[in-house]
Amino acid sequence: MKILFDLLPVILFFAAYKLGGANPDAAHALASGWLGGDIAPSQAPILIATFVAIVATGLQIALVWLRHRKVDNMLWVSLGIIVVFGGATLFFHNPTFIKWKPTALYWLFGFVLLGSALILKRNLIRKMLEAQIQLPDQVWGRLNAAWACFFVAMGLLNLYVAYNFSEEAWVNFKMFGGLGLMLAFVLAQGFYLSRHMEEETN
Repeated sequence: MKILFDLLPVILFFAAYKLGGANPDAAHALASGWLGGDIAPSQAPILIATFVAIVATGLQIALVWLRHRKVDNMLWVSLGIIVVFGGATLFFHNPTFIKWKPTALYWLFGFVLLGSALILKRNLIRKMLEAQIQLPDQVWGRLNAAWACFFVAMGLLNLYVAYNFSEEAWVNFKMFGGLGLMLAFVLAQGFYLSRHMEEETN
C-alpha cells in the first residue's frame, strides 16, 4: 500500500494524460479554462497531467504531515522540483520543462550520494540501511556508488527518451520504463547483497 502512496503523483500524472488524450475536446476546454492563453489542443493532455502531478504531490505531503507530523526531506525536494519544472511548463505552455523534471530529480539524488561520499565522507545509503543489514565497509562503498551511477544513468535515459520519441512514449516510459528499471536494479542489488550477507554470517 505504501508503494502506491509513494507513486501517487506518477500514477495520477499518467492517468490524467491518458484521459486527456482520450477526450481531446474536453481536455482542451479544461486546459484553456484553467490556464488561459493560446493553448494548442495537442498540448492540453500534458498540461493537465502536469497540473494534476503538482496538486497530487502537495496532497501527498499534506497527508504525510497529518499522519506523522513530519515530512521526509525527499518529499520536500520532490515538491520543489515539480513546482519549479511543472510550474514552468504551465506558465510557458511548454512540456520540455516537465520532461526535464525526472532528470533533475535523478541527478540531484546521484550527485548528493556522490558528493556526500567524496566531500563529506558520509555514505548515505549505509545510513539509511545499516539498521536492517550488516555489510563490509567496501560493500557499502560500492552500493553507494552503484546507486549514484544508476541515478545519473536514469537521468540520461530520461532525456534520450524525451528527445528521441513521442510525448506519449515518454509518458509511458515515465510510468512503466522508469519503474521497471528501478525494480530490476533493486532485485539485482538484492542478489548481490545476499551473497555478501551470507559471507558475513559464515
